Amino acid sequence: MKKNSKYKIYLVDADIEFGKSLKQHLSLNADYDIDLFSNVNDCLNAMSVNPNLICLDFDLQDMNFETLLAELLSRDKNLSVIVISSNEDVNNAVKVFKLGVKDYIVKNECTKDLLGHSIVSIRNMEEDRVNLLKLDDYNLSIGSYTNSIIGTSNEIKGVYKLVEKAIHSTINVSLAGEAGTGKEIVAKGIHYNSERKLQPFVTVCMAAIPKDFAESEFFGHEKGAFIGAFCQKKGKLEEANGGTLFIDEICDMDINLQSKLLRVIQEGEFTRVGGRARISLDIRLITGTNKNFMDEIKVGNLREDLYFGIMGLPIELPPLRERGNDILILAKFFIRQYAERNRIAIPVMTVKAQEKLLNYSFPGNVRELKAIIDLACVMSEGSVIDYSDINYLQVVPADFYAIEEKSLREYTIDIINHYLKKYNHNVVQIAEKLDIGKSTIYNMIKSGEITLNK
Repeated sequence: MKKNSKYKIYLVDADIEFGKSLKQHLSLNADYDIDLFSNVNDCLNAMSVNPNLICLDFDLQDMNFETLLAELLSRDKNLSVIVISSNEDVNNAVKVFKLGVKDYIVKNECTKDLLGHSIVSIRNMEEDRVNLLKLDDYNLSIGSYTNSIIGTSNEIKGVYKLVEKAIHSTINVSLAGEAGTGKEIVAKGIHYNSERKLQPFVTVCMAAIPKDFAESEFFGHEKGAFIGAFCQKKGKLEEANGGTLFIDEICDMDINLQSKLLRVIQEGEFTRVGGRARISLDIRLITGTNKNFMDEIKVGNLREDLYFGIMGLPIELPPLRERGNDILILAKFFIRQYAERNRIAIPVMTVKAQEKLLNYSFPGNVRELKAIIDLACVMSEGSVIDYSDINYLQVVPADFYAIEEKSLREYTIDIINHYLKKYNHNVVQIAEKLDIGKSTIYNMIKSGEITLNK
């Protein structure tokens, strides 16, 4: 966002009287500095002032709209543009959104209020973008990852400080936190900012490995070591040699394998299953759990001596419900990601939608928030995410989470089809049950994604 003392807005409208009425309405906000133009050339000649936002008449006759928009964005790629048009054709709106416009408003009796709301929303999004850029002060590169740990709360700042200490040392790290808090992302952040960043980063999740295959998965095996060992295989330890091994859900590791891992940590070498040659090992070990380390030791699921070998620098990742406004920062970050992936204008959240997010406990933490936001972007009407678009995923019937993996769009179709069957294809009733607009269902029917005769 520009560093002007006021928020600079340009209004460009061929209907000078209409433009004057918009300017008068917006001028009620003392924080706005507004200039009105009746033609394109005057606006372009004034671009050296670097406005924050331009409200552009779609029906201007003195220059092709696409050419004008390209010219404006070439001068300032961060410029926010709102289009105001007398044409209600949805195709026009879709077209300008693809060109990078932030909002499309039709001229009618509601234009003034809609424009005021849109400007406030866009300005808030710009401020959030600036806040996210400030996170670079922590000198972490984890922002390049899709599910980055992002936030400005005191809780997450405390995590960043510990991560910085880990980056500048060779100490092992133990990460504790509920599922979905971002343990693997933090582990990657540590590795890719450390001296080992050019070496392998290898992940293994103990909860996903059958007990009978765990030893081979870790240590590798020689050909003929057991039935089915048709060739030599490197294990995770060997794959990570020289780099970092992240063992997630360490407390789910078999107690006998824990003993062997402890010996590897102490001796710095190991042998493959069925082999004799000793292989020297140089790895950094990062472990993670969604349980309490000390509780797991007490019940016998984790060896105490192994814990002291892997503990190193302990880092506790806070649950999302304890991170306050980070919920909204993350939500808006995920909204931008969704918009970029789908090449659409960035939706904005209403105040009620934001309040609904802040009042939720997020048992699935950041991972759940991302899923909720992706679904909200799909369900939203136009470029606004409202209260009814925020749907907590626990209310979705369990049979939608089938064994096979599906896209978010496919799950959305499954959900709506389920309710179509349950409520005898009553679209009005289904829209009320799902808290979505009727047009969302009708549009999916029109596109062929959903059929009423299922």
